Amino acid sequence: MAANQNLISFFLAETGKVVRFSGRFFVEILKPGFELKELFRQCYYIGYKSLPLVCITGFIMGLVITIQSRPTLVEFGAESWLPKMVSVSLIREIVPVITALICAGKIGSGIGAELGSMKVTEQIDAMEVSGTNPYQYLVVTRVLATTFMIPLLVVISDSVSLYGSYLGSNLHGVVSNKLFWNQVFDTVVFSDLVPSIVKTFFFGFAIGIIGCYKGYYSNKGTEGVGQSANSAVVISSLIVFILDLIAVQITDLLQLN
Repeated sequence: MAANQNLISFFLAETGKVVRFSGRFFVEILKPGFELKELFRQCYYIGYKSLPLVCITGFIMGLVITIQSRPTLVEFGAESWLPKMVSVSLIREIVPVITALICAGKIGSGIGAELGSMKVTEQIDAMEVSGTNPYQYLVVTRVLATTFMIPLLVVISDSVSLYGSYLGSNLHGVVSNKLFWNQVFDTVVFSDLVPSIVKTFFFGFAIGIIGCYKGYYSNKGTEGVGQSANSAVVISSLIVFILDLIAVQITDLLQLN
């Protein structure tokens, strides 16, 4: 009983700290002295450096989902529905969530480890002493970069996954390029694309803020850096699932499905 109370108290305390840390982001972003050059540098590392991994994963997702879905549709005589069904599944749910989880593993852990190392080596303290605002320089730029870059990566991954689906459709039959893309564009409508992109902005913000929080308040020592990177991945992945559940409920209530 006491252990459960301690666990609940720890969870509530951590939630409160993360909320306060997130609230500081909206205050610091409005202050003068914004580090635009550092933002572009983070966009390059978070967006461009993650592009090969995201594209490969997107291609495999499209190919595998198409190959796995085809036998079921063939059984019901609905093989012609394959491009429609797969494209909606990929764009609405599979690609945004899987891409966000990959980014949580690569980017979230990277941010947690980087800021954790800076905390352990007292570089963050040195920035405060020298008059530099470490929160604005380190946290604001990284959170903005993840918030803007992850939706862009998802859009690119959507395109690559659909191409993988096109190749998968042609493994056991012949589907012309024109027929495949006509079916995709006839099926995927504005109400499919917009909610799936909007929720990725929240995914990106959550991954950035959790990675920065864990690194910014890392424990001393190399073990603390490892724990920061690991917990950043676990918590941000969990939050991606929770945000996706909320997004699905909202789109259902608004009848956008």
